[in-house]
Order: sequence, then C-alpha cells, then structure tokens
Amino acid sequence: MEHVKLYLPGAELDNRTAAQLAGAACVVGALTVLVRMVSSRRVAKEKIRRARSRRDESLQRAEQAVLQYKESHPLADSALILTLSLSELTKKLQEGSLSPEDVFYSYMEKTLEINKKLNCCTGILLESFDQLKTVASNKEGLLYGVPVSIKENFAYKNYDSSCGLISKLDQPEDKDSVIVEVLKRQGAIPFVKTNLPQGLLNYDCGNPIYGQTVNPCNLQKTPGGSSGGEGALIGGGGSLLGMGTDIGGSVRIPSSFCGICGFKATSGRLSSRGVRAALPGQKSVCSTSGPMARDVDSLALCMQALLCDHMFSLDPTIPPIPFNAQIYQSTSPLRIGYLENDGYTGPSPSMARGVREVKALLEQAGHTLVPYTPLRSSDVFPELVIKGILGDGTTTLLQNLEGGPVDPCLKDQVLPYYFPKWLKKTLSFLLKPLSPRIASVCNAICGVGTVADQWKHQSAAEEYIHATIAEWRRCNIDVLLCPALGPAFNFLYCGKLSCASSPMIVYNLLNFPAGVVPVSTVTAEDEEKLKHYKGNYQDYWDKVFKQAVTGGEGLPVAVQCVALPWQDELCLRFMKEVEQLVRQNKK
Repeated sequence: MEHVKLYLPGAELDNRTAAQLAGAACVVGALTVLVRMVSSRRVAKEKIRRARSRRDESLQRAEQAVLQYKESHPLADSALILTLSLSELTKKLQEGSLSPEDVFYSYMEKTLEINKKLNCCTGILLESFDQLKTVASNKEGLLYGVPVSIKENFAYKNYDSSCGLISKLDQPEDKDSVIVEVLKRQGAIPFVKTNLPQGLLNYDCGNPIYGQTVNPCNLQKTPGGSSGGEGALIGGGGSLLGMGTDIGGSVRIPSSFCGICGFKATSGRLSSRGVRAALPGQKSVCSTSGPMARDVDSLALCMQALLCDHMFSLDPTIPPIPFNAQIYQSTSPLRIGYLENDGYTGPSPSMARGVREVKALLEQAGHTLVPYTPLRSSDVFPELVIKGILGDGTTTLLQNLEGGPVDPCLKDQVLPYYFPKWLKKTLSFLLKPLSPRIASVCNAICGVGTVADQWKHQSAAEEYIHATIAEWRRCNIDVLLCPALGPAFNFLYCGKLSCASSPMIVYNLLNFPAGVVPVSTVTAEDEEKLKHYKGNYQDYWDKVFKQAVTGGEGLPVAVQCVALPWQDELCLRFMKEVEQLVRQNKK
C-alpha cells in the first residue's frame, strides 16, 4: 500500500480499492502471459510451416529432376543398380561401367518413393545436383559417385540442423561439417537429410516439425532412433550408406529395429565438428558419429574413407590414425566374451536366441567363447549414465524443448523432468521399496548437484571404465558378443522405457566401439515365449517392455559386437565374422 501511495500522492486507498487494483494487476499479468503464449504458438506454427514448405519444395524439385533424367536416359538400369552392394557399386563406378548420374538418379528416385511410405526424410540437398556435375574431379576417392544420406543434425551449408527442435529452425549452417566435407572429398554425394526425434535424447523417431517416421519392416512399428530416419531409409532401400550419431544406441538401435548394420566408433576417432549435439558440453557419456549400411564391408569402407589425411587436417583434435585394413581382414581365432542378459534390462526371447545361435556358430568356426558378466549392472544406468547425461537436472533439455509442443513419442519420457526437485526426491523415496529401478532413476534425473559433485561423478565413471577394462583383461577376451535392443517397438513405448537402452548406452559410457549385425527374424515360437516374459525385476518397466515388443513376428533380430577403445577395426572384423557365419548357415 505504501508503494501505491508513492505513485498516487494524496490518494487515500481503502481496502476495497486496493483489492480492485490488485485484481486488475493480476488480470493484466494473466493477459500478458496469455498473449505471450498465443504469440509463441503462432511463431512456432509459422516456423514449422516454413520448414515443411522447404522440405516439400525440395522433394518436388527432386521429383521433377528424376522424371527429366529418366526421359532423357531411358536405358538406365535402376533395378540392377539398387541391388548392388557398396563394394560392387564402387568397383563399377571406378571402372566406368556405371555412371555417377545413373546411380545418383536411381537412388534419388528410390528415396522419394520410400519417403512417401515411411516419412524418413527432412529434405533433399538440392546442391547435390550441382555436385554431381563436378564429381569427376574426385574420381580417386574411395566413395566416388556414391549417394550418401546424412542425419539431420549433420551440418550442411545453407540447411538447418534443428535436431527436431522448433527453437533451432531458421538457423541455416554457414558451412559443412567436417564429415560432410570429407565425404565430398572422397567422391561421395550427400543427397538427403533424414529424420530424428525431438531433441535427440530418445530412441523413437518423431518430432513436431516433420512428424513420425515408421519402420520399413512393419509400418506399425517405430524404426528406432535417434538415427531412425537413416535406419528407415537404408532398411527400405533408399540409401546404401548413411551417417548417424550415437549417444545411447542411436545408430545401433535403429539398425537393429530396421534390419541393417550400424557402427558406433570410439568417441574421438571421427570428427564431431559441425555435428549438432543434444547437450553440447556434456562429456560424461560420449556421443559419436558412425556409418549405417546394408553390410559390414560398407561400414568398413566408409570408416576407411573418413579416416584420411583430409579429416586429420580439417580437425587436428582427431588422432591421425588411418584405418588398419590388416586388422579388419585378419582371420585369426578370437577369444570372445558373451552374455545374454546385462542384468538390468532382460532381453526379449528373440534377442537372447540370437546371441545363443551366433555363439554356437562362432564356436563351430574355431573361436573360443567365454561367459562374461557386466560389472555393477544395477546402478550403472541410473548413477553413471542418467546422472551423467542429465547432470544439470534436465535444465538444458527442457530449455531446448521450449517454443513449441512436445512430440507424443517424447511426452512420457520428459513428464517427470518438469517435476520440482523436491517432488522427484520424494517419489524416489516412496518408490524405493516398491520399484527400486524407477526410484533410482527418479533420483538420478535430479542431476549431480554442485561442481564438486560433477567432478566426483566423472571420477566414478572413469573408475568404472578402468574396472571394466581390467575385467576384460582378467577374462582374457578380445571382443564381446551381447544382445542388441529389439525387436522394433510398438509406437509410443520408447518414451516410457528409457531404461531399456541399458544394453546399448553402457558402451557410450565406456567409450567402447560397438556395432550391430542382423542375424535372424522373430519367430512364432519367440512370440509364444514372450507371453511368459518376466524380466529381471518383475516391475512396471518389465511389464511395459513386454508390451513394447509384442507383435514382432518376422521383424529383424540382431546381435551387438563390442571391442575395447580405439580397436574399431577389430570390432568391425568381429562384426564381419558374425555376418559371414550367419550367411553361410542360411545356405
């Protein structure tokens, strides 16, 4: 009241007048907030409209270009081109029996067809048509004339790298990422950007800008994420080589769900300059780039092409270690650790069967298989992984989501992030006797607290890495065979089951190179066994996991192959061994 009198000298305000003024102030405040909300939504809708318009225009222009090329080149054998492996295709391009133009337009046409079915593309890179005209200048490149798809968060000049976030739209890149530059130098033609989940930290593939991508093997299933657009496009046949990123299985999960091969390199082996991250500056759990393709040889060729002097020159922070083809091509017997269950997320029956069958094939081929048990399975995911990624108590992620609606595939995941810290702590305390897993994650999403706590957390993560390496040494194993996450989930379940990524994300924490290889498909017997699935904890999450993977008959089954840090070539060699043995067994 005294403050009011300062602005209204001489005025005597009774209680009623004061209440009216206070009420008016509240109304004005509420109206201001409402106007801002309406304005914010209007701005978001306009941003989305412009982004979709740019995508539609690029698709239409590409479609017109394809029609014109087909009319002027009626003898181009697209059907044959699309059946060739990357190794076969590069050989024919180098020897001149195929033209880059025929290859480019064949894949462009297939991509446009697949996108209509799967909604996997965020836009055609129209500059690729110009690059095609000058690609002959890079004929010596290992990927000469190869069309390559890239995840939307890879910087490409004059295009957004929004990460599915409305707040990041209308911010075109001023130059290519290092990986895109190197791909071009090696003769590859980046031609399309592919879809991802809103904010990247989810293994589904939907956002409010471009919508939901679906699985090429079953349109009622998710393709996985966050590199789900790549998984769908390659699995559908619209690309034979793509680049994704992986902070928690984001290359490997969509590869598993879509029946293709995917490889997560050791973090630091490939340049991350110009690759937009979900949480820039977060270092506890390593994000890295990696190739996705139909076969392991394609992954190896891509790694060989990227690990070149040009990349080492563009990004001197990358150790100048070229691809070691001798290790990749080695045929010496391996000592292989194996596990069916990480002790946290119980595998579905089909994924466990995949590990058992591959183990038997490896033993028959002369390799030594050794049982392996991961260390500290119950607390690594909440205490080291979740606290590491969300060390700020989810503040940055929630800031990224501002300015528009939250996508349906993300809503269940982020709902508890909005709770005040006291409520998260209270829920953690109350749930501990009922569901220890959920309780520990409720506590973990509060973050680490102080800077001193952050240092302690990073120290604990380092100790876990060294303890795991010591355990590998004790077991005397070269590589590890373990389950991938799968089969492909039903829609809207990924956001309910962040915990299910534990078999994949632990290798980001450890910074071990890892990849997945398709080895089988889900059988009716697997589905029958799933009816009796209990999981490791028999808790709510185990019940939801069972619902998530139900109805998967015929979907791809994959295994995961892992090696120690910087032994990327050994990991790929192991993946190749698995792939060859599975193929031979099917003959």
